[in-house]
Amino acid sequence: QVRLVESGGGLVQAGGSLSLSCAASGRTFSSYAMGWFRQAPGKEREFVAAISRSGGSTVYADSVKGRFTISRENAKKTLALQMNSLKPEDTAVYVCAAGDGVGPYRMQVLYNYWGQGTQVTVSA
Repeated sequence: QVRLVESGGGLVQAGGSLSLSCAASGRTFSSYAMGWFRQAPGKEREFVAAISRSGGSTVYADSVKGRFTISRENAKKTLALQMNSLKPEDTAVYVCAAGDGVGPYRMQVLYNYWGQGTQVTVSA
C-alpha cells in the first residue's frame, strides 16, 4: 500500500510556471512506476507524463512535451512535475499515481494507487 499526496497547485497566468510535488508514504517508493494525470471540468482524466521506477525513462503526452518535465527522488519518496509555458488549456486537477512494475506507463489501468489531486488554474 502507498499513500500519495500532491501539492504545489495554484493560479498562474498564461506563460507562467508551476512546480507540482507528490509525496509518497508506505511501501518502498522506488518499486513503483509513477505518473501524472489530469482532469479538466467535464472531461475524462488524461495522461500527462510518466517515469520509470529508476527515473531513467520518461514519456509525455504530446500536448505537454517540451513544456513539462517529470522527475523523481527515490531517497526522498517524491515525484515532481515542472510545468513551464502554461496555457489556459492546462487548467485541471492534477493527480499523481503509482503502479507496480518498471514503467513508464501511459495507461491508467496500470496504476494501482492514486492521490487526491491538486488544482492548477491558468488564466488567459
